[in-house]
Amino acid sequence: MHILGISAYYHDSAAALLVDGAIVAAAQEERFSRKKHDARFPVNAIRYCLEEAGLALGDVRHVVFYDKPLVKFERLLETYVGNAPRGLRSFIAAMPVWLKEKLYLKDLIKKEFQSFVKKGEKTPDLLFTEHHQAHAASAFFPSPFADAAVLCMDGVGEWATTSVWHGQDNRLEPRWEIRFPHSLGLLYSAFTYYTGFRVNSGEYKLMGLAPYGEPKYAQLILDHLLDLKPDGTFWMNMDYFDYATGLTMTNRRFDELFGGPPRKPESPVTQREMDIARSIQEVTEEAVLRLGRTVHKEIGSPNLCLAGGVALNCVANGRLLREGPFERLWIQPAAGDAGGALGCALAIWHQFEDQPRRINGADDAMRGSYLGPQFTADEIRTRLDAEGAVYEELAEDQLFPRLAEILAGENVLGWFQGRMEFGPRALGGRSILGDPRSPKMQSVMNLKIKYRESFRPFAPAVLADRVAEYFSLEGDSPYMLLVAPVAEGRRVDLTEEQKKLFGIERLHVPRSDIPAVTHVDYSARIQTVHEQTNPRFHRLLTDFNARTGCPVLVNTSFNVRGEPIVCTPEDAYRCFMRTEMDYLVIGNFLLAKPEQPEREQDESWKQEFELD
Repeated sequence: MHILGISAYYHDSAAALLVDGAIVAAAQEERFSRKKHDARFPVNAIRYCLEEAGLALGDVRHVVFYDKPLVKFERLLETYVGNAPRGLRSFIAAMPVWLKEKLYLKDLIKKEFQSFVKKGEKTPDLLFTEHHQAHAASAFFPSPFADAAVLCMDGVGEWATTSVWHGQDNRLEPRWEIRFPHSLGLLYSAFTYYTGFRVNSGEYKLMGLAPYGEPKYAQLILDHLLDLKPDGTFWMNMDYFDYATGLTMTNRRFDELFGGPPRKPESPVTQREMDIARSIQEVTEEAVLRLGRTVHKEIGSPNLCLAGGVALNCVANGRLLREGPFERLWIQPAAGDAGGALGCALAIWHQFEDQPRRINGADDAMRGSYLGPQFTADEIRTRLDAEGAVYEELAEDQLFPRLAEILAGENVLGWFQGRMEFGPRALGGRSILGDPRSPKMQSVMNLKIKYRESFRPFAPAVLADRVAEYFSLEGDSPYMLLVAPVAEGRRVDLTEEQKKLFGIERLHVPRSDIPAVTHVDYSARIQTVHEQTNPRFHRLLTDFNARTGCPVLVNTSFNVRGEPIVCTPEDAYRCFMRTEMDYLVIGNFLLAKPEQPEREQDESWKQEFELD
């Protein structure tokens, strides 16, 4: 049986395909359209999924959408009516779109699918799940657990903003939920907006900025904005927020509370923004920890599964693993709306069709999240030739020692191998790599490769069986969704003068023997690399370790700021030529920057990609 799940029309549209319950393909529309967080109907992602499985749309039993539009419309109407006459401008702006498109989403989706069927053919059955049901299914059903508590936290679905579930075998039982407008995700997004970053895109910047600040405003948040109960449930004071009925996240009263207006995007980041980021991060972590303890007490399982946009807060996840009551955590790698496409398909397979799960207690069903397109050697060669690229094709035994040598020479390497990752993280399929021992690598990658803010941290990819030598992490972190401290023995003691540095001044002080991936608070967002899910990346790390004695590499996503992660060899080559990357390897094809044909300095991406 073939089931196609889709998410669309809000942000991060995606498609996912199940074949007899196995996850065969999944991808975000942004990777094909080259528009970051693309919310349009995922035509290209659907086409890819069907082609990957060798199917036509007529072969699909069910098409599933990850949301119930009528219930969401009910929430909008109730919110506007309940707050009238406030929100009239927002109501007038929202209603035409709803009345024209979203209210009749079933007909719209069927119309979109007409491009996939031949004349006279019927489209498959169209089913709908609830938004948080899709999140919960994406978290539990691919997990390695037969029994687990499930916690979903995001901005908002139809009504739910936080929901708790109990997963057992092939069933998910809803327990309770917190409803809009009280939302941990929207609270965090409000501070993303206030500190000058883009909502639904810049939340990870806020998280990365937090260690540079002090939690000066944490009590202010708890006194005025968030009534956080001992059990982790919460109530938000909507007098300070505008997202329920207005056109912005926060309002004038919020500005007065924090002593000024929101920071203008692209303006300098000051110590004030750093302190605000640290404050809301600590409040969020505390809420997540309290919720985790309550869920554990109520459900009693030693295992916890997480999904929803808040589950991408890997600092909170790390604290929950270290300080919380659960023995094991599993986090859906595509935890945001894109993962809803997978979750809604899994919900139909296991609950609507009542199909069993295949669980061994150790491995999950995500295939390392390598679920996107891949390219043969012939395809790569043809595409590189069309670009006028200069390359050499190397045998495996020549390639990997050469790449280890390149990386050990403090060069930056574009790495394009195998299937593209599903979710927001580059996991060694579409990555930019560097030597973590280099004290200059963090700045070089941020300013000359990614063209992004200097404070942004980079993640270490480490051989899974060597992680304990470098980080205080128990277990695996294959999806780069856990932050853990760098091991004490790796740290560098600060001088008295260095200890007096404040805020962004602390950025360039080496804190360990892998300074390029050690954040200012001695933390790191870790990816453990496993031979069974990514043998080529594992071999590169193995060869780098053989040459340098270090089984760690800097791993960041293969893109420039504002661009989706690259999908095709052409995308990779263009990004390579636009940046100061030194080498590019696509499959077994190695390209050196000095050997490429000269081009005029290409800064068109600055207009092509909207800054995040």
